[in-house]
Amino acid sequence: MRAVAYRAPGPIAGAQVLADVDLPTPVPTGRDLLVEVRAISVNPVDTKVRKSTPPSQGEWNVLGWDAAGVVVGVGADVSRFKPGDEVYYAGDITRPGANCEFHLVDERIVGRKPQSLDWAGAAALPLTTITAWEALFDRLDVKRPVPGASSILIIGAAGGVGSIAVQLARQLTDLTVIGTASRPETRTWIMELGAHHVLDHSQPLSDEIARLKLGVPGFVLSTTHTDQHLPEIVKLIAPQGRLALIDDPQVLDIVPFKRKSVSTHWEFMFARSMHQTADILQQAALLDEVSRLVDAGVLKTTIAENFGPITAENLTRAHALIESGKARGKIVLEGFAAA
Repeated sequence: MRAVAYRAPGPIAGAQVLADVDLPTPVPTGRDLLVEVRAISVNPVDTKVRKSTPPSQGEWNVLGWDAAGVVVGVGADVSRFKPGDEVYYAGDITRPGANCEFHLVDERIVGRKPQSLDWAGAAALPLTTITAWEALFDRLDVKRPVPGASSILIIGAAGGVGSIAVQLARQLTDLTVIGTASRPETRTWIMELGAHHVLDHSQPLSDEIARLKLGVPGFVLSTTHTDQHLPEIVKLIAPQGRLALIDDPQVLDIVPFKRKSVSTHWEFMFARSMHQTADILQQAALLDEVSRLVDAGVLKTTIAENFGPITAENLTRAHALIESGKARGKIVLEGFAAA
């Protein structure tokens, strides 16, 4: 099967790291589905793994943890799907990724593709949607109010996670949704997704919040540069508020939150699959519910750019754009170039 992979970690600039390769087609066993991949999207985790993780024993390492495709084979223990079903999913970071023609994935973390979306639109959603949903409803527990506070601040709201978090918070809660961005095009994007207000995160956020005269946010979802924004978050968040973050600061000093009894939560959407948790099926249920909401017109895909076929050249461009910090929404690749 055709795939895009790398043999040694390294920067995306300079020598070609990602390569078009031919690999054996895997065989499904147990609860695995064999999916013919029709479209994939690219996330910051792809670039982090590519830069830091060598493949085992000199083998090719396949990235990619967002996919939409058709089930073409099932393991003996599969009960939820059959060949011909259209699916979408984010996969498991401890296993090979989906930048390949045929991919194995545990059925318990797979959802049924939204019927109203094409392959590219569906592939844009899984990883970021699971992350945003778990952060909002499992970690922050936004349906449980913070006394005296009625808003949520989403830092980095134009990125992949922020783009779906804005929609989820606006459509599924009564909170006032405040996003942050620093460029005109990303501010427009966030407003189109449903944010009530957009602030400039290049300015002191506590001052930006005060300017709105809405009171202090009870919830903060930080998607990027949390360590840089932390002093401002300490100032602006409500007493007994809740902070969730998804990025990887080297150090995060949460001691200043003690005086406000602020709880801090890390969201990592691969935790369930990585540790085979007792509630692993929750991710399948989550994706099925998102499909229903998309088909009902409540949520929309966060695709911003389609980079064309799944090739090393196009994936290299996608990695470079994500690493530039200037991407908005999701970058998708669709189909494999003719052999």
